[in-house]
Amino acid sequence: MARIKLLELEETTGAERERYEELVGRNAVTNMKRGLLQDAATYDAFMAWYTSWNRLVEVIGEKDATIYAHSISTTNSCMLCSLFFISDLKALGLDPSNLEFTEKENLLVQLGQQFVKDPTAVSDELFAQLKEQWSDKELVVIVGFASQMVATNNFNSVFQIDIDQRLVGIKDEFKPATWRKDIK
Repeated sequence: MARIKLLELEETTGAERERYEELVGRNAVTNMKRGLLQDAATYDAFMAWYTSWNRLVEVIGEKDATIYAHSISTTNSCMLCSLFFISDLKALGLDPSNLEFTEKENLLVQLGQQFVKDPTAVSDELFAQLKEQWSDKELVVIVGFASQMVATNNFNSVFQIDIDQRLVGIKDEFKPATWRKDIK
């Protein structure tokens, strides 16, 4: 159970209600958004994720963006985000438990993992390989998205946001990362 109340429309007023009504109109209400709608300014800040996502898809394509986001979320052990991306990978016809990566996808997976584990230690070797594939402008988009994704992961994990009903059937496919187990 979430550590904060996940609001229903009738529990909101003012700016929070306006945003909730807009989500209802688009059939886009999720548990995370219900939590974020405790505060409209915080909700607005987190909704910039979609701007970053759309730009990422323009730069690297939907499949690679989904693989990258999945790598970040699973490395960060965010169950909710990981399940969303497991669902998205399946929708793309991929088997999330048996992914084979192209050279570019492998670089994105490595970046996602290193970014989560220690962003100050993204290796020079990896960065040189990234620069062979993408321009500085494109890398800003790629790393900028990772920052947005980690913020989303952390919000969901700290508040233990409940998984959405559409993800319940794949809950057992989430495998939390174990790399942190020996960190004190």
